[in-house]
Amino acid sequence: MRRRIQLLAVGLTTLVVLAFAVPIAFLIHSVVGQHATQAAMSQAHDIALSLRNSSYTGANIAAYVSSQASTSGRPVSITLPDGRTVGYTPSDAFRRQPPPNGSGEGELPHQDGPGPGDTPAELHDVGSGQLATAVAPTPSGTYFVRVYVADATRYDGANGWYLLLLVGSAGLLLVGTAAGELLTRRITRPLVRTAETAKQLSVGDTAARAPTDGPREVADVGKALNLLADRIDELIAEERETVADLSHRLRTPLTTLRLDAEALRDRGESERVAAHVNELERTLTAVIRAARRPQREGRMPASDATQIVRDRVLFWSALTDEQGRFSSVDLPAGPLPVRAAGEDLAAAVDALLENVVAHTPEGTAFSVRLVPTEHGACLEIADSGPGIPNESEIRGRSDRGSSGLGLDIARRCAEAAGGSMSITKAPSGGALVTLRLNSP
Repeated sequence: MRRRIQLLAVGLTTLVVLAFAVPIAFLIHSVVGQHATQAAMSQAHDIALSLRNSSYTGANIAAYVSSQASTSGRPVSITLPDGRTVGYTPSDAFRRQPPPNGSGEGELPHQDGPGPGDTPAELHDVGSGQLATAVAPTPSGTYFVRVYVADATRYDGANGWYLLLLVGSAGLLLVGTAAGELLTRRITRPLVRTAETAKQLSVGDTAARAPTDGPREVADVGKALNLLADRIDELIAEERETVADLSHRLRTPLTTLRLDAEALRDRGESERVAAHVNELERTLTAVIRAARRPQREGRMPASDATQIVRDRVLFWSALTDEQGRFSSVDLPAGPLPVRAAGEDLAAAVDALLENVVAHTPEGTAFSVRLVPTEHGACLEIADSGPGIPNESEIRGRSDRGSSGLGLDIARRCAEAAGGSMSITKAPSGGALVTLRLNSP
């Protein structure tokens, strides 16, 4: 979108510049041509006036003609009363002969010049140019002046103006491009931030809020998205409180069940039922803590993956050492924050290590590797056992007599952290479970 707006702004600016530059270029062409012909007519008039008011000899006239031609850059010639011509005029223009008796009449159509007095200059189209002529009657005879303007050189003065017009047009294009860039940023920057907010909301970051600045329409979109995020927050809070309240209400019948278990006459049966009651009570406590945990941790949970993985490996080391399992542990030297609650990540690591202990023969080696990535962290737990069969990731499915929930717990933890879980074959031939966790 940003690119399209920039191209649109540049295109509109180009059209505006062309709408002004093209007519101006034609105007420059016309004005420069008229200026050249007017200068030639003025020069012819001045030469004729000078001849009329001064006395020139043949040598003086030749020097005067040479000076005029050199100064103006145009061919100049003067036909003397005796018929001789001094100076140079192209052959196709020279056929314009002096008028008889200085009448100014000739064989070609002419345009009256602006010369004052009785020596007006005339302009004639001849050959590949224009010829300005003037008649200078004197006591010694009539002089006929010719000043030639070639079509090839008539518009030489336009080049500088064309260059100025080109520079001005380029400047306008740059200004238009800069204005388009500023306009594009003002429109797209809030949209990009709003899109980022929507992505953060989609991965569970309900604290994200969209900007409400910029154009009115874009600001309205941001406000609507923020209202949606607030409503999601309210619904999640209500849902968690409802779960916690329902779990808490179960404590009363649970207490009654405990009393009934203690009242049993069979001591063995009483202890068995009491153990089940205790397990149910621990489960209810865990449900209540899980429901209210976001209130303690904030909307976006976070934990140190390095410390949690180290603690869980240490916890299981007593059992793995007893079973004679060689372990390779590779952890970062410093903290590695990830977007997962500490209890959830610990439960995921426990589930994966329990799979190694429960489903591989004693003495089977395993490895734990935690490395930082561009987006967060990557946890790899591999073993040298028989591997994990297909469809083991499906919740509740297991071919080994277990509940089949261990891998699903790990997968849900990774997905809640904005990552994923994959199961592949380790280089040693066993299973390789990889958890990818995003940073907070």
